[in-house]
Amino acid sequence: MAQAVAVEPPQPAPDERVARRSPLRRLLGRPELGALIGAVAVFVFFSIVADAFLQADSFSTVLYASSLYGIMAVGVSLLMIGGEFDLSAGVMVPSVALICALISYQLTLNLWIGIAISLVVTLAFGFLNGLLYVKTGLPSFIITLATFFMLAGANLGVTKAVTGNVATDSVRDMDGFESARKVFASDVDIAGVNVNITVFWWIALVAVATWILLRTRTGNWIFAVGGAAPSARAVGVPVARTKIGLFMGVAFCAWISGMHLVFAFATVQSGEGVGNEFFYIICAVIGGCLLTGGYGSAIGAAIGAFIFGMVNKGIVYAEWNPDWFKFFLGAMLLIATVVNLIVRRRVEQAR
Repeated sequence: MAQAVAVEPPQPAPDERVARRSPLRRLLGRPELGALIGAVAVFVFFSIVADAFLQADSFSTVLYASSLYGIMAVGVSLLMIGGEFDLSAGVMVPSVALICALISYQLTLNLWIGIAISLVVTLAFGFLNGLLYVKTGLPSFIITLATFFMLAGANLGVTKAVTGNVATDSVRDMDGFESARKVFASDVDIAGVNVNITVFWWIALVAVATWILLRTRTGNWIFAVGGAAPSARAVGVPVARTKIGLFMGVAFCAWISGMHLVFAFATVQSGEGVGNEFFYIICAVIGGCLLTGGYGSAIGAAIGAFIFGMVNKGIVYAEWNPDWFKFFLGAMLLIATVVNLIVRRRVEQAR
């Protein structure tokens, strides 16, 4: 009796329109590649010139410095990918801290109530920035520059009017301080090394932002509105809602940074944060975010913040004149931008 022979169904012919990309080409197409190369170079450099750089406690300090800028760089990078800027990001951090400290102290509230109120107010700042941008059509840097000046003036004016000083009263002895400090400003012991909790906030925010960008429809919307908002609107992307959400994302990151400011020092100086918005933007640009929008990553911004932290503390550990810090920062910004431009052009040509 003849046995039946199984015949495999014919395989469909490969689609000539679909090009296979090698792992190397995919790697070269990542926006954070230039920042990663720069981070390795900076790490090796300071490991050689600064003996204390590789010590566990010293490196923990580097991570702490990186996280203070990295937390804000996450929100700023997503906003830049969406094609916008927020020049009020730096001064928004002390604004959040002042709201929490002043309201809690003056009304003798539990600090957790002040934390909740500050969150609501901060998100309202972000919503207002986004709404004004959407409704007026003015450039986002004009809208947020106006917000910057208003917040800077209000921080100083309100603080002096309420306390008679340029800083808030200490909230160290108030109810809720110790529990809130554990959440926003405590140290975590890892193998005998104290690592500030802001490092873990930073890592968590980068992970969430990366998931949003690469695994959600919202991430597609962010890239679309940053690349070409009119085209995105034509295919049904909610451009206005996406832009407003991105401004609120920056505000949320400012809230986390502001809470750390309150519970790390128990008092807040009204003039802090001015100028830091440029450092956040630098971290994002070093990490591969384009000033024109539509390109970048949260991981790249995190690497940019890490470079910032290494240079900031590496100069100290090498016992150099800290006046040179901004020179190195500007050089890194220029080099990283050029490297990212060259890599992106070569990838586009290879396609």
